[in-house]
Amino acid sequence: MSSKLTRRQFVTAGAASLLIPSVAAVLAQIQPAGTAGTTHTSHPGAHTLVAQGHDGQMPMTNGEVDHERNGFNPTDILTDFYYGQVSQLDTGQTLREYRLASVDKAIEVAPGIEYPAWTYNGRIPGPTLRATEGDRMRVHFTNSSTHPHTIHFHGVHPFEVDGVPGAGPGLIQPGQSFTYEFDAEPFGLHLYHCHAFPLARHIAKGLYGAFIVDPREGRPAVDHEFVMVMNGIDVDFDDQNDFYAVNTIPFHYQQHPIPIDVGDRVRVYLVNLLEFDPINSFHLHANFFHYYPTGTSLTPSEFTDTIMQAQAQRGILEFSYRFPGQFMFHAHKTEFAELGWNGTFDVGRKEG
Repeated sequence: MSSKLTRRQFVTAGAASLLIPSVAAVLAQIQPAGTAGTTHTSHPGAHTLVAQGHDGQMPMTNGEVDHERNGFNPTDILTDFYYGQVSQLDTGQTLREYRLASVDKAIEVAPGIEYPAWTYNGRIPGPTLRATEGDRMRVHFTNSSTHPHTIHFHGVHPFEVDGVPGAGPGLIQPGQSFTYEFDAEPFGLHLYHCHAFPLARHIAKGLYGAFIVDPREGRPAVDHEFVMVMNGIDVDFDDQNDFYAVNTIPFHYQQHPIPIDVGDRVRVYLVNLLEFDPINSFHLHANFFHYYPTGTSLTPSEFTDTIMQAQAQRGILEFSYRFPGQFMFHAHKTEFAELGWNGTFDVGRKEG
């Protein structure tokens, strides 16, 4: 019998007897050819995933990852917007300068399981860049990785800064830098990612992030804005995801529900950057939301409780809750939900 840990073995009944040796097998496979010099070991006393029995309870991880050691926390990523260093050009146009670096980094993606990631600024997803339509964006990129990388922005910009091989500087080699400069347009919710080949590997290992361009006139005020990047982790490099998540860490928002109050206006910037699976989805419990595909219109396209996104699709969700309680949100592909893409809004009553 193969010792390889399959996606279903994490959560199916009877998997408990396989968990410890299987995780060891995963860790043994976690350093593929070309990543020599980096070791990946579990933390002492680290726990594995809880096996799902027939008691109807939700599968979840035992224990938590070390967020401080990872250098980022998914709760912080929800509201961490990078507006850049702001100044003004001689023409009066607003200039925003950002600094991004590609960094090879081991990230604990589940308790005791580390992944040799490629990151922007040491986190997955990378920083959420934010600007206003018409701003000049100047993105200073340094490749501190051991592999060639780029930054490709979704939006409208000149060929020379498209961030693909053969455009402008092409691939940015290890130790080199390049500045991408363009105007932020159109308004909406966009993304950026490495466009070096093999493309699937460069994206799957973590080189991506959200990119928000606000309309000049702004959007209606809300009480909360959250960034959610749907992604997955292929720990054994077989082109099959072993974990699914929002903002990288499985079950994080189940273990740490997102607090809001009844009547709060909530805006979610939702981006799908899942590799190896063609479709992802978002379902909100006990509620409906207005949906703005790509965020390029101020008029919603539908009022629904579930949407689907292919890779690189994105959209803005707006909603408020009428009743208090702990309401789930998750992928409606059940396998994704059972392997980590599951969270909760903790809706409280407003005081007074």
